[in-house]
Amino acid sequence: MELNRIPKIKHLSSHNFFLLAGPCAIEGEEMALKIAEKAVRITDDLKIPYIFKGSFKKANRSRLDSFTGIGDEKALKILQKVSETFDIPTVTDIHVPQDAQKAAAYVDVLQIPAFLVRQTDLVVAAAKTGKVVNLKKGQFMSPDSMKFAVNKVTESGNTQVMLTERGTMFGYQNLIVDYTGIPVMRQFAPTVLDITHSLQQPNQASGVTGGRPELIETIARAGIVNNVDGIFLETHFDPSSAKSDGANMLDLKHLEGLLTRLTHIRNLVNQW
Repeated sequence: MELNRIPKIKHLSSHNFFLLAGPCAIEGEEMALKIAEKAVRITDDLKIPYIFKGSFKKANRSRLDSFTGIGDEKALKILQKVSETFDIPTVTDIHVPQDAQKAAAYVDVLQIPAFLVRQTDLVVAAAKTGKVVNLKKGQFMSPDSMKFAVNKVTESGNTQVMLTERGTMFGYQNLIVDYTGIPVMRQFAPTVLDITHSLQQPNQASGVTGGRPELIETIARAGIVNNVDGIFLETHFDPSSAKSDGANMLDLKHLEGLLTRLTHIRNLVNQW
């Protein structure tokens, strides 16, 4: 995958990691624009290629009463407005094959959730849109096995594919990141580290996923040192009030400091 094939991507000459970041779910226009505005300012200053992330709907919820979205078309139009307002690309996840063409009309990158990455019809539908496809590694899959998911995209005529590491199940309520898997997956496609989802604590008794956001920088630093091509994180100006995945989000006020330190680390790695 070449980042310069993604519309509106900037700062490609910086030799920095690229960033996919935004709220877990689109809760409304004002919140999306507020988060994007700050992220754009920070990434422009640090010369980080940036893609705004927001789910137009959430399908993988434990409880029936969990927030799933504000309406598909409404959320997708907000993603389109973010893109047009700040001249940046956007990414959203899809859950069923018919989502692919619908979302592709509004965003630049289609993301396949980890728990659906073996669903052939879904992966092929995303590939056939011609959009960049981000395949999140299943929590139950080995790094080596992700080459077959990549093959589904490329054999469908689309070479624009990337992989995302997001932790592996460790017991019932924890995840671990196997950093030895990063160079393995980088053999197949550019590889992203999903920092905040790697710190989830799923399957809580309450039916609401927990998290360990205090370890965000620990996970992120290790990823940058180990040459991930990009990082993924979810951020919100008030994680405690976020309607989805607030327990493992980065507070937006900490984004600039984190990205500044990670950029310094990447610069050192580049010198090595």
